[in-house]
Amino acid sequence: MSDDAAVPPAVRLVRDFVNTYEPQIDEEALTTPDRLHDWLVERRLLAADARLRPADLQVATTVREGLRAVLQGHADHPVDPVARDRLNRVLAEFPVRLTFAEDGHRLAATRDAPLDEALARLLDAVRSCAEDHTWTRLKVCARDTCRWAFYDASRNQARRWCSMAGCGNYIKMKRAYAARKRRAAGGASAPAREA
Repeated sequence: MSDDAAVPPAVRLVRDFVNTYEPQIDEEALTTPDRLHDWLVERRLLAADARLRPADLQVATTVREGLRAVLQGHADHPVDPVARDRLNRVLAEFPVRLTFAEDGHRLAATRDAPLDEALARLLDAVRSCAEDHTWTRLKVCARDTCRWAFYDASRNQARRWCSMAGCGNYIKMKRAYAARKRRAAGGASAPAREA
């Protein structure tokens, strides 16, 4: 994995949000509105005294999985159109505006609801990534069972796995085994490409 200190803060925020669910082991960090509240407060996206509702948790996880789908496209994987469409529908309900201050500009919520401001700050991190050209370096692992978000710091931006030692090695070994099996069977078909 890349050195976390080299990951820009805006990228780290979006990556860590996407990684609140780990598909490979079906581990969910945001199990309740209180857990979502704590995660957002720890990252200064939400005031400590804010209250979140169960509906807020559903909205947040929809945004998270929509972002994961978008990041699949950054790694040249097919994007789940349902997750992306759900993301777009949720974001249409959370209008933001551009605000200017002495230290620059950012996206801010147009309403005072606690989750609105947290999502606006998350979207502002996406905006920041797009502006500094790090957005397309934020990807999800090519291993279908993993889909862990990571920052691709490679020079040619061709990294496919969250970890070469873990997922990358697994996929390469699986491909090698399939190729050996085909050769042993006398098969001359082209190797199957698995992500």
